[in-house]
Amino acid sequence: MVKNYLKLAWRNLLKSKLFSAINVFGLSVGMTCCMLLLLYILSEISFDKHQKYVNDLYLLRSENVQSNGDKMDNPRAPAPYAQAVKTEFPEVIQVTRLWQNFLEDKTLLSVQESRKTVKSFYETKGIHVDSTFFDVFTYHFLEGNPATSLNDPHSVVLSEEVAKKLFGEESALNKTIRIGGKSGNNENFMVTGVYRDESARSHIDARYFISIHAGWVGNYLRQSDLNFTNNNMFYTYLRLKPGTSAEKFGDKLPSFIEKYARKDLKMAGFEKKLFLLPVADIHLFSPIEKIVTPTTSTTYLYVLGSIALFTLLIACINFMNLSTARSAKRAAEVGMRKVMGAGRNGLVGQFLGESMVFTFLALVTAIFFVVVCLPGFNQMADKSLNLSDLFKPQIVLAFILLALMTGLLAGSYPAFYLSVFNPLDVIKGKFVNSVSATALRRGLVVFQFVISIGLVVATMVIQEQIKFMRNQPLGFTKDQQIVIPLRSQESRKQYDALRHEILQNNQVTGASGTSYYPGILNPSDMNLFLPGQSVNEDGTVKTNWVAPDFMHTMGFEMASGRMFSAEFPGDTNYKMVVNEATLRKFAIPLAKAVGQTLHFNQGENQPLGSMEIVGVVKDFHFQDLHQAIEPYAFFLSSDLQYNYLISHVNTKDISKVLAFLEARWKSLIPDEPFAYSFLNEDFQRNYTADTRTARIVNSFTVISILISCLGLFGLAAFAAQQRIKEIGVRKVLGASVGSIVGLLSRDFIKLVAVSIVIATPLTWYVMSQWLQDFAYKISIQWWMFVSAGILAVIIALVTVSTQAIKAAITNPVKSLKSE
Repeated sequence: MVKNYLKLAWRNLLKSKLFSAINVFGLSVGMTCCMLLLLYILSEISFDKHQKYVNDLYLLRSENVQSNGDKMDNPRAPAPYAQAVKTEFPEVIQVTRLWQNFLEDKTLLSVQESRKTVKSFYETKGIHVDSTFFDVFTYHFLEGNPATSLNDPHSVVLSEEVAKKLFGEESALNKTIRIGGKSGNNENFMVTGVYRDESARSHIDARYFISIHAGWVGNYLRQSDLNFTNNNMFYTYLRLKPGTSAEKFGDKLPSFIEKYARKDLKMAGFEKKLFLLPVADIHLFSPIEKIVTPTTSTTYLYVLGSIALFTLLIACINFMNLSTARSAKRAAEVGMRKVMGAGRNGLVGQFLGESMVFTFLALVTAIFFVVVCLPGFNQMADKSLNLSDLFKPQIVLAFILLALMTGLLAGSYPAFYLSVFNPLDVIKGKFVNSVSATALRRGLVVFQFVISIGLVVATMVIQEQIKFMRNQPLGFTKDQQIVIPLRSQESRKQYDALRHEILQNNQVTGASGTSYYPGILNPSDMNLFLPGQSVNEDGTVKTNWVAPDFMHTMGFEMASGRMFSAEFPGDTNYKMVVNEATLRKFAIPLAKAVGQTLHFNQGENQPLGSMEIVGVVKDFHFQDLHQAIEPYAFFLSSDLQYNYLISHVNTKDISKVLAFLEARWKSLIPDEPFAYSFLNEDFQRNYTADTRTARIVNSFTVISILISCLGLFGLAAFAAQQRIKEIGVRKVLGASVGSIVGLLSRDFIKLVAVSIVIATPLTWYVMSQWLQDFAYKISIQWWMFVSAGILAVIIALVTVSTQAIKAAITNPVKSLKSE
């Protein structure tokens, strides 16, 4: 019987080639979208699941509570917490700390190839960890022993890719490299291990690991005044004994705070609560946006999952619509089968079998599409999904289940609808499509276009928000600012000479040093409070150390007072320039800001320090537009130890200036590669996730419209075929082509109009929620819905008209001669 069903399904597929092609292609496109997004989602939910001790791994995170009730989640802790937690709690098997080099975005790695030749390049994502790190986290070592690889402070463990960049195909083990900047202080380190890159499935995206006792952070840890409150710089991970209850362990943490941190917290003027965050939950379920690497919102995955589901639903709707629309042609077959003794269950099985044949044909086609589209999808989604992922047992099973579910969903209604025909009515020719079947088809068409219109509006809102962020005035001159990083002690020593050389070019209008610049991470802050207030009433202010002419080079606007300049060298003595948000934080009137002092706590048994405001700059965006502008203060640096030199140029031919800058760099710092970036591009990188979302929504909007058009095309073709004789009569009676096209198009345009009415409030609500993630955002405009509606009507008219015109110009004699 199954063989018979398959044979009938194949015959019906060949008999109606157009409808079969529409069904198979539509289903395959819908399944391709589902497969690609399923691979993406599976990749996201698998983060850190490969860790050997994943069920017992936790990050120690804290919640800082200010005296005014403000709360701030912090995934990092001060340095002493790790050892204290291990000492205090027998449940803790091992602890390890992780420090990211927030002082520099890249580090210079170099290796001596010969007596005169040095291979050097800048590398990102170098992470400092304790020697216990590989006893907590699982990494696949290709060379070396993970248990002992970081015992020596001058040891380094490289990813396979970095090892190949340094040593090619040779073994890297026990070879020496030089690590510059704050990470290595330009000292030599021995390679003690090489591991396979885990960035695709771990929240710790490291290119190399270096001992936490090396470089700047090593010098910091050797200080004797470390406490349990300040300098929350270290991610602290715990490996608990198997079976330990995280909830019960968490109940003990308040007493830990009382024992170890109460004194320091009282002096700092705030409270701290500790929590355990499972490592397995960091990437998807963390309340914090960045833990080593940016985390992912589950809402984002729900959006992608919904897009995948809706795209597949649109394809299934096409199948159901075309199958029920063609029911009259299958009615005689059903009637004859019932007369010959076929039962309802057998007919349901036959039609579901046909649906499965279509579905598995679509599945094979979809797999081919996935193979072809995967490289482009990886680029669009910033992923590195591999073709080998397609053939993992769980992925293959997921695809088969997807095909079965699609076949059942797409074929269920046609199967049950066709199986209930009355054979006598069919044989007597009394069968017509029922009102319920027609209503269902129309409802499904409306559903399709509700989704398509919603996606079109979503695309417009996302694009307008991204355009708004890119074009929003930031409060400084962002264009034609060239950023030259100073990542080594040698380059910092050459700051004055390099700046002097750069300013010799008449196309360079300014050059100045800074510790940080807008658009990149600035971890530096200070707690300040007004005279007469206590330390418990302090407020956090972001801080930056700059050269005298930095604010002029950046084009900040003054609201009051003055900028730093070479004319006031005494400004290095506790003077500061603040933004307007700082005045609002401390309720200082602008007219009284210059000369106002703010205190800070210098520590136990030490007098309060005081900062004097000498100028106020207008508010500027030092973070992206997801974040509201916060208090910010500039200090004049006295030691010229800047992380960056920023040059403002006034020319359209940037390439000549870059060549000039590179030549000056090589003349002064010949052993280091010249590197640069543009400030406006660095700032825009903050919107990478939003841009990625826009690309995905744009692509799947086009696909959903394409699939909807396929269904509409099929239904229009069927409607024209059903009314071919009516059209012939109308033409004989003098009807024009335009009137016939209007006749056939009218019903479909009504359905699109209903879709617009339904989609408008739903899309407005969903996109309003999406915009809540931005501190500065657009308003959703009425023209977006009008544009989407007009686009939907045009698409529907074009799609339907192709079949309507074909029917209208058909010779009426051919249409009527069978009568």
